[in-house]
Order: sequence, then C-alpha cells, then structure tokens
Amino acid sequence: MIISHRHRFVFVAIPKTGTHAIRGALRRQLGAGDLEQVGLFVKKTFPFEPLARLKHGHISLIQVRPFLGEPNFSSYFKFAFVRNPFDRFISYCAFMTRADNGFARDPQAVMRRFLFESRPLDHLLFVPQHTFITDERGALLADAVGRVENMQVAYDGYCERLGLQSDPLARVNSSQRGDYRLYYDNPMRDAVEEIYRGDLEMFGYDFEGQAG
Repeated sequence: MIISHRHRFVFVAIPKTGTHAIRGALRRQLGAGDLEQVGLFVKKTFPFEPLARLKHGHISLIQVRPFLGEPNFSSYFKFAFVRNPFDRFISYCAFMTRADNGFARDPQAVMRRFLFESRPLDHLLFVPQHTFITDERGALLADAVGRVENMQVAYDGYCERLGLQSDPLARVNSSQRGDYRLYYDNPMRDAVEEIYRGDLEMFGYDFEGQAG
C-alpha cells in the first residue's frame, strides 16, 4: 500500500495484480512525508505498529482506515487494480510452486491440489480481491478499480486525475505461462467460480474475460 499525503491518494496493492509495476511508477513521485509498506524487492513499513507487524504491503482499506483517519480517508482518492480470477489463480499456482517449477511440470496437478486437496483460504495471495477494498458489509470503499487487462490506460487516467506524470508501466514479477483458459477442466472452473464468486460479480468478469 502507498499513502500519499502530498497527492492525496491511497493505492491498495491487491496481491497478484501487477502491484510492483504500479509501485515503481508511483514511488518516483512521492514526497518526503508520503508512506509505503511493501515486503518484496523493497522493504518498507508504515509508522503504524499494528500494520508494520504484518511485514507485507497487501493491506486492506478496512485495516488502514483507523490510521489514516477522517477526513483523509473520505477525501483521498483510493484506487486499486483487479484481475480476472481465473487468470489470477493460475498466477498464484505458478508463483507458489516457483521453487521447484511444479506448475510448469504439471499445472493441472498443482491446480487440483490448491482447489480440492489443501485449499489455502486464509493465504494472503489466495483470498478474494474484493476483500481488500470493501467494508464489513461488502460495500465498495475504493473510488476507482482498474483492470490489469487494461492497466496502462487506467493508470494514465488516475495520474491525470491526480496531476501526476504517467510513465510506461514495467513488467515486474511475472510468470511464464500460456493463456489461463488452456489449463482448466470443468470441475476446476466450477471451483474457481465458487471461491471467487464475489470478485466475478463485483468486477464483471467471467471465464472468457470481462463481461460486457
């Protein structure tokens, strides 16, 4: 997460949505009093002990709200990026087995393990995306939600709104794999639909991409 008091925005870094590309672009424009918490590649923590103890930067708006306070929370531009859950799950599988290259060797075996054998529902990188930007009742707290599939265009628009320079986004921490749709059978597709139903409905995705 990034909190910019200088530019009055909060960037919510939802896992597996290209967050390091956005961080890298935004970081060059932050002021001395701006804040970032991140645990990969660059180590930074917020000056809020309960959040600093998390040791990662994937903080939800619910978590940061008490520390940001009013009226800042209401008035700052809060934005995030989301990704098709079917594609994001493939990215999760590749990332989690990167040490032994397990996904590249047998992708369906890895997918079945996470979906049917040891479903990691509490793992930070596995939890549904909407939980990072909604309140306890499921209402959206973010002011804007961009799509990874159209990231540069959305990022350009947010920069224009904030009066920031928009730079080309780098490709960071990406995995090498094919089209996500090639890996699924019907039971695996149904399982992802069950787990990420909230994301699919809130952000308008389906198996083929973005609905509408």
